[in-house]
Amino acid sequence: MTSAPPSSDRPRQEADALLTALASTFTAPDGRPAPVERLPLAAEQVAGLPSTDGVGILVPDDTQLAALDPDATAALVVLDSDGATALVARTAVSRTHVVAAEAVAAATGGLRRAVGALRIEAAVIDALQGVGRRLTAHLDLDNLVQDATDAATTAVGAAFGAFFYNLVNQFGESYTLYTLSGVPREAFSRFPMPRNTQVFAPTFDGEGTLRSDDITVDRRFGHNAPYHGMPAGHLPVRSYLAVSVISPSNGEVLGGFFFGHPEPGRFTDRHEYLAEGIAGYSAIALDNARLYERERNFTRELSRSMLPDAPPVPGLDLVTRYLPASTGPKIGGDWFDVIPLDSGATAFVIGDVVGHGVPAATVMGQVRTAIRSYALLELAPSEVLRHVATLVDGFAEPTFVTCFYAVHTAGEGLAYANAGHLPALLRRADGTIERLGEAVAQPLGVGREFPESTTTFPPGDDLLLYTDGLVESGSRDLTEGLDRLLEEFARLPRPLTSEACDGLVETLTGGTHDDDIALVYVHHAVEETR
Repeated sequence: MTSAPPSSDRPRQEADALLTALASTFTAPDGRPAPVERLPLAAEQVAGLPSTDGVGILVPDDTQLAALDPDATAALVVLDSDGATALVARTAVSRTHVVAAEAVAAATGGLRRAVGALRIEAAVIDALQGVGRRLTAHLDLDNLVQDATDAATTAVGAAFGAFFYNLVNQFGESYTLYTLSGVPREAFSRFPMPRNTQVFAPTFDGEGTLRSDDITVDRRFGHNAPYHGMPAGHLPVRSYLAVSVISPSNGEVLGGFFFGHPEPGRFTDRHEYLAEGIAGYSAIALDNARLYERERNFTRELSRSMLPDAPPVPGLDLVTRYLPASTGPKIGGDWFDVIPLDSGATAFVIGDVVGHGVPAATVMGQVRTAIRSYALLELAPSEVLRHVATLVDGFAEPTFVTCFYAVHTAGEGLAYANAGHLPALLRRADGTIERLGEAVAQPLGVGREFPESTTTFPPGDDLLLYTDGLVESGSRDLTEGLDRLLEEFARLPRPLTSEACDGLVETLTGGTHDDDIALVYVHHAVEETR
């Protein structure tokens, strides 16, 4: 049994079959078959022929025939999606090939038109889905609403478009913002926000799409004081199209698209369809972005609520920072702590829970509390980390945590242990920089033993603890980031001011860090001589 040809070969085989059949219709005046040659045509040769929307059979006139082949006596040109082929006869022929071409054209003309219409519809659907994929990939609200407004305004062919959307602030109060496309913001900045007039109400209330060939003669237009229509200086609007943006999850009206054009009758059923499609995708994207932002805000506040204000420590100058990720989803998990001990010593802690969001922030809170509790028992750094590691091992969900823990005792220096965290930096009074605890143990939740080391920390020295958000990002390699930190740390003033600390973060991150940053800077102050 003969197998069917691959589907990718069928169009070519069908075209060959059509060319063979048409070639057989060329006959000499006596009815015998006439010799025919196939000639593939270049694009410039096809350009001079009548248009058939890219497919069909053409019968060239005498001028076109001479341009195809000066020796030709007759020809047919077959166009398909792969190009064009001429069937050329160079001997005397009858008109049988013309009759056959006309019959084929009559039989397939309706089909070609239907295929052409389907291709147009497929292109519209594909374009709409492309816009949808792009919009639903957005999590940044500002970029989302502007992209949606631009896409919708272009799709419907409006002179300008606007997207009014609702937000809820941290106090539960609702407010409305808007974006524009096609005109500068100054074109509308002096006008008040639209009210629930008869024209705008259907959109803001989610009652459905409103389309008017000329809104100025619509029965709903011009009934509201003080303008009774468009205010002076407003861009002219005749054609009007407005579509509600409604949340698919709870039916809430999230906002509305409004499109205008100075000429009447510009918006069609197709434009309405496109606007409603983009509004649907925008609603899904807005739901996602608002949920994402809500979790970011909750995680940010949860993390901040669990972080302390560093207490003043006699003889030490402290600067601490916790900066949630300014871009991306990586919020939660980083922390620091400064713990005064009853003995007069001070513990310094920096750590990072692997993961992000509410789960990481919750784990961070438990680990921070545990470390603080063991620290207050005046346990050695290695013992503090060992006990906390046992606690982390017992969590319901496996996790691991990096942590650098150090204790400064006046007159005795610095004792420290590291559980898989980035090395602390110690800048000596003479400018020499040392790395403390570099790759000496595994994280909490993985390792069980955390070797302890000591070093001097005399007046004039600086200690810097930090998390990886300061030195690593999607665009910054960790090794490169650490080298850059060493360079910048060497340049910092003594003692470090809050402004200089912020400048360090700005320099290393460029002002856009996609992960949390926690930082503890300690300067051992030099006693003033009297």
